[in-house]
Amino acid sequence: MKQFITSAIFILLSLSGFAQVPAKGKVVGQVADASGKSLEFVTLMLLKVQDSTLVKGAISTATGSYEFENVGAGRYRVLAQQLGYRKTYSESFAIEPLSPSYTVPTLALSDETRSLAEVTVVAKKPFIEQQIDRTVVNVENSIVASGGTALDVLEKAPGVTVDRQNNTIQLKGKQGVIVQIDGKQTYLSAQEVNTLLQNMPSDNLEKIEIITNPSAKYDAAGNSGIINIRLKKNKNFGTNGSLTLGTGAGYQTPSVRSVNHARSDVSPLYDGVNNRDGLFPRVNGSLNLNYRAGKINAFGTYSYVNNRQMNENTLNRIVNYKGKLTYFDQTAFNPSQYEGHSFKGGIDYFLTKKSTLGVLVNGFVNEWQSNGINYSVISNEAHQVTSRPTTRSLGGNPFRNLTGNLNYKYDMGEGREWTADADYVRYRQDSYNDLTTSYYAPTGTELLQPIARLRNEMPSDIDIYAAKTDYVHPTKKGGKWEAGVKSSYVLADNNMMYFTFVDTQKIPDPTRSNRFKYNENINAAYLNWNGKLNKKTQVQLGLRVENTHAHGNSVTLNQEFTRDYTNLFPSAFISRQLDSTNTLNLSYSRRIQRPDYQMLNPFVNYLDPFTYQQGNPNLRPQYSHSVELTHVYKSAFNTTIGYSHTTDVIVGEVPNQIAEKNITYITAQNLATQNNLNLTFSFPVSVTKWWTMQNNLTVYHNRIETEYLGGQYNVSFTAYNAYSSNSFKLPNNFSAELSAWYNSAGVYGFFKSQPMGAFSVGLQKQLMNKKATLRLNVNDPFWWNQFRGSTNYQDINFKINSRWMSRQARITFTYRFGNQNVKSARQRQSATSAEQGRVGGTTN
Repeated sequence: MKQFITSAIFILLSLSGFAQVPAKGKVVGQVADASGKSLEFVTLMLLKVQDSTLVKGAISTATGSYEFENVGAGRYRVLAQQLGYRKTYSESFAIEPLSPSYTVPTLALSDETRSLAEVTVVAKKPFIEQQIDRTVVNVENSIVASGGTALDVLEKAPGVTVDRQNNTIQLKGKQGVIVQIDGKQTYLSAQEVNTLLQNMPSDNLEKIEIITNPSAKYDAAGNSGIINIRLKKNKNFGTNGSLTLGTGAGYQTPSVRSVNHARSDVSPLYDGVNNRDGLFPRVNGSLNLNYRAGKINAFGTYSYVNNRQMNENTLNRIVNYKGKLTYFDQTAFNPSQYEGHSFKGGIDYFLTKKSTLGVLVNGFVNEWQSNGINYSVISNEAHQVTSRPTTRSLGGNPFRNLTGNLNYKYDMGEGREWTADADYVRYRQDSYNDLTTSYYAPTGTELLQPIARLRNEMPSDIDIYAAKTDYVHPTKKGGKWEAGVKSSYVLADNNMMYFTFVDTQKIPDPTRSNRFKYNENINAAYLNWNGKLNKKTQVQLGLRVENTHAHGNSVTLNQEFTRDYTNLFPSAFISRQLDSTNTLNLSYSRRIQRPDYQMLNPFVNYLDPFTYQQGNPNLRPQYSHSVELTHVYKSAFNTTIGYSHTTDVIVGEVPNQIAEKNITYITAQNLATQNNLNLTFSFPVSVTKWWTMQNNLTVYHNRIETEYLGGQYNVSFTAYNAYSSNSFKLPNNFSAELSAWYNSAGVYGFFKSQPMGAFSVGLQKQLMNKKATLRLNVNDPFWWNQFRGSTNYQDINFKINSRWMSRQARITFTYRFGNQNVKSARQRQSATSAEQGRVGGTTN
């Protein structure tokens, strides 16, 4: 930030001083990094050779070009500088009356590194970084993010709302986010993405990229945009690695709020829920290795996590059947144990100087187990307790994934590049859940009626095949064409088997069991053009076409459906550099959000005999038009206003009720339309030399209009999301961070939520000649991060409160060994970048 401000001051001074220089000549040139990639927002200074005084300043454009006009006669050199790169000077040159124009040879900026006992010190990036087309959360060097999970970090990201109660992620008030990992989509349902991120160690993350308006090069999926999680990069020279070990614990105190809803005559049955304070420990570790020799670059990572966690819910329902009211007050406590192994390995073989062949394998082996209890108090309209059913649940979900990628890159020179990817992805899970319900009289005495025991087993297999190829071709005038094709094929087989028990005999229950098969083929092609209309205006136009063929078969119910549709998805981006400190960017795109595979599955998942979740095979895709206007000031201060219109909005948590049976269940539905207007501010502040801040504020207004259950549901509301991160440089190799986030009250489908937020504090110490780092952080110490929501539509009336183990203290130790003075490995985006976000499965 300091460098940006200094650069801006130099530019302003140069503009004021240049009024005295005769307008005679022009100097132009290009800036790039060491690999030849163009660099934008580089500060350029035209200096006099004689005394190095500043004559003029400029900022490089998106193509890396710059220009100095009205340059008087004399000898000059150009200085280029940008945060994270070495200062680079051109050779001296002359501007004379007979040769008033000069083209400076391309200035190649190398990474700014300084070796201290074989350790590289690189300029630290801010935790929140606002780039021209995306927001970047730099996780790798964050103190407060260390030892947590990817979902903990994502919860702090500006404009992002994580609804842990309904297992959804929203971006600027809109659902339909596509989550990618290293450019590859996860192929998981929204619920399973939350589970995966909740159990992914944050120490494996390098950064999170939030792209609200992707170009036609990206898959059209994702109503509100793309969240791309970049794992830590391996290095591509020498031998190096890092080892990270961490431990911590969450702390749970007795919950008073969880039972305040109950009547005054609550029996001692609740004692087991009230007295559940204690520690929930966690351990994690990861190893990152890399080896480069000759034409081979081999790399691999492994991580392990084992933690105990908890989730508690209170649900208060009022069921109105033929004018008769029944009250349900439920308290559920669900402790769980999670153990996960994840791995990633690959080899890059440099066939020639221009071509590279790569193989990448990654996956995970996770197992989750829980042992929960759900207490219910059922009362009549006179508030007299009539029954006290208690449901105990014992569940597990072994979940495995293996992904293989074969990739090829050929550099044809002069900016031309051809890449190809082929992928195979395999998911397998064997989830199960036992529900045992006992019934008690109002006095708390166990009734003699039979205990109801229900078990479900759901093996699920998903296979994904995909291939894509892309080509980049530059034009003579500095523009470029991009084109590509992609094809993917998905096979999903889910078999939900229910069993009831008579004594110890396990009997199949065909009334609840169902097998669901789903296959989907998507073929796509795109064309992008990027170029300059003039020296200050950059344009990118794109068009993507996608054909989708899907077939679903509910084998047990003998119900099938087939859908075949083709859509065009245009995109347009215009960037106008108004002056050296102000830039305007305008973007538009049309996008699609296809239903998650699990949403289409008509299976029923029970919480207890009165509450369950069910899929909907009749879901349709939703479509949205989005436009954004962004103003960038001094390459750091961003203001964005956006608008989107979405039809057939998919809402995953829509309540329904069977009043005569006192049953409430949720399912996914298409609502009619949603209009979203949002305004985002991003502004860094350098308070002192040792204290810097990054602040983000997103305000959005949503309007939902639809018909549901024979009535008209119209809701209009304004909400906001705020985030602030503070970094402190302290003496003796100490540093600290303090961050906080806050979400105002809002509406998610039919749920109205109360405000929620939290803050985190962390301390870091560099050790062993800065080869090691010790971090201590505390997250949500006052346990403010909880979901409180309600819905009241027609005869559906209930409130819910949910808490999880967000209050944690963690300590993490990282040791780096080997040659750290090397460049980053190449990034690759596989052919399965858009399908992995929709794999169906059970909710953990």
